[in-house]
Amino acid sequence: MSSRIRKNSLAVLIISLGLSGCVPVFQYDNDMFTTNNTEIVNAEVNVHKINQQPVEPVIQRVGRDVHIELTAQVTDVEIAKGVFYNAWTFNGTAPGPVLRVKEGDTIHFTLRNMDPNMPHSMDFHAVHAAPSKKFIDVMPNETGTFIYEAKSPGVFMYHCGTAPVLMHIANGMYGTIIVEPRDGYPTDNEIDREYVITQNEWYKENDLQDFEDGSPRYVVFNGNTFSLKEQPLLAKVGDTVRLYVNNLGPNHISSFHVVGTLFERVYLDGNPRNPLYGMQTVLLPASGGAVVEFQVLEEGDYPFVTHQFSDASKGAVGIIRVTRDGLDNVGAPSTMSH
Repeated sequence: MSSRIRKNSLAVLIISLGLSGCVPVFQYDNDMFTTNNTEIVNAEVNVHKINQQPVEPVIQRVGRDVHIELTAQVTDVEIAKGVFYNAWTFNGTAPGPVLRVKEGDTIHFTLRNMDPNMPHSMDFHAVHAAPSKKFIDVMPNETGTFIYEAKSPGVFMYHCGTAPVLMHIANGMYGTIIVEPRDGYPTDNEIDREYVITQNEWYKENDLQDFEDGSPRYVVFNGNTFSLKEQPLLAKVGDTVRLYVNNLGPNHISSFHVVGTLFERVYLDGNPRNPLYGMQTVLLPASGGAVVEFQVLEEGDYPFVTHQFSDASKGAVGIIRVTRDGLDNVGAPSTMSH
């Protein structure tokens, strides 16, 4: 029997392209932070009671122009075995779709707000843009289109920036956008497999006070406590593995670590101009990203964790399974490889 986290007062789709928008001027009002200049919504009033079906993102590349449409919607997501959360999402998943573009692309981003109860927006950490023009709120049942240039390579967070921003992020409105370097990474030819891993926290459903107190019920990889244990990431003995890692927060840092190996190369924030070598653990602040690369030299299971073990004990654990042929225990290819 599945249980539901009751309302209190109030894993990952990989896609090769994408970007979006958010809100205006930074403002404080009643201690609730927003990245736009719109009025802060009363968090006590807007309790969602709907469960909208996930919607496939619309993505089209025409030369260096990438057209992306995402939806803002309310959807039940499973965050632990049998535990569902009525999440505010992009396209019905939390985290939202992983978007990939290339440095120098022009992103034409459309947000379609299917949430009948409140406005939403898009704040892309990957772009240079005036929030008061390019990250503005999109009202219920309306769409907004914004144009950006992807000038900086890296692994970036995107999230809703509508007030109160903590409410929108903690309820599930976040994801990762990867801007591939124009000339690639120096190690591209050495990589055998790559995966995207996100970390986030889950609190009491729709409870701003609990979000602010910062003591989550679950801390998870790729949205839930179980998928990266039940479906390990696969690699073959001798493979060099690349992980795109993004800590989506909203409150905790991540001390990302793979047990049984060292990160031979790390690119902080995913930028090839930020290399580090021989790292055991990578520290990621809320919203921080990195590319980490390592070899797996022996067969076996390699757990990956946040080395903040109070958070790992709440679910932030996954497995990389290394076999001679790169297949799982029953001989089937991993469904999670790129």
